[in-house]
Amino acid sequence: MLTFTTKNPEETIELGRKIGRLLKKGDIIAMQGTLAAGKTTITKGIAESLGVADTITSPTFCLISEYEGKLPLYHMDVYRLEGTDDFENLGTDDMLYGDGVSIIEWSEKIMDALPKKTIILKLEPQDDGSRIITIENWKNGDIQ
Repeated sequence: MLTFTTKNPEETIELGRKIGRLLKKGDIIAMQGTLAAGKTTITKGIAESLGVADTITSPTFCLISEYEGKLPLYHMDVYRLEGTDDFENLGTDDMLYGDGVSIIEWSEKIMDALPKKTIILKLEPQDDGSRIITIENWKNGDIQ
């Protein structure tokens, strides 16, 4: 398990850039954290490293946003889903097992539908505005 502390949104985005540089096709990131924990903020940095030029926003209402870059980025938000069955009915297999990178916000709801190799990224906002970010199941090298 890796643990990082970011003091502000800029540092959270920079950590996302570092993570994004090490991702490869087929990687899945299960993001976990409360509302306003920084899930979309860190995704902005990951997307930037993947060469995505579009503005990254939370896909809360559209559920899945697809972006083109060096690798396709599938940004999912499952907050509004009831559970695993709803997720599987979205037809996400092509994304999860395809040539891109998948990032899933509110993944706590559907963990049993994700492969064992899924990278788990937990964001915990602190009272001072900082974030404690832990990464589990990381096998892609040193994040520096």
